Amino acid sequence: MDHKAIASQVRGELNLRTAFDLLDRNRDGRVTANELQFMLKNLGINVRDEIIHDLIREASHSGNGLINEAEFLQWVGRIQALRDEQQQQHDDSTSNASKPVDEADDVTEDLIAAFRVFDRDGNGFITRDELQTAMEMIGEPLNEQQVEQLLAIADLDQDGRINYEEFTRLLL
Repeated sequence: MDHKAIASQVRGELNLRTAFDLLDRNRDGRVTANELQFMLKNLGINVRDEIIHDLIREASHSGNGLINEAEFLQWVGRIQALRDEQQQQHDDSTSNASKPVDEADDVTEDLIAAFRVFDRDGNGFITRDELQTAMEMIGEPLNEQQVEQLLAIADLDQDGRINYEEFTRLLL
């Protein structure tokens, strides 16, 4: 697989179904409170356990403390609809002139979130090991040669790791 195919795959995989797969660490088709908490902590988001359990209970139709993929997609859809509604109310109250949504901000947020998935220790760089682990997490394991090729293409300053700027250049 060449670097463009890998970059395309990474972009394509960063969607809700992939998010569910990333959360479902044991691949049983259900997300637990522990799996959700694990992923949020990896993204640098600290949420109290009680809130995580409340979120899972809200999303789970069966009330068993587990979320299947369909429940996850519905739950995120409701959250997005509420966010959009709140944004619309805010826009209506702050200005009579309608402002277009800044798509660049959305892309930037998506890229930062993707970078955080890869930058597991949060130090601002993606190491060889982090790259390999993240690619495995999204279902695209790389062999040593592929990791070398991707690093050779992405690591513009040749320091053996990928920073945010290099990451965005690879994906855009």
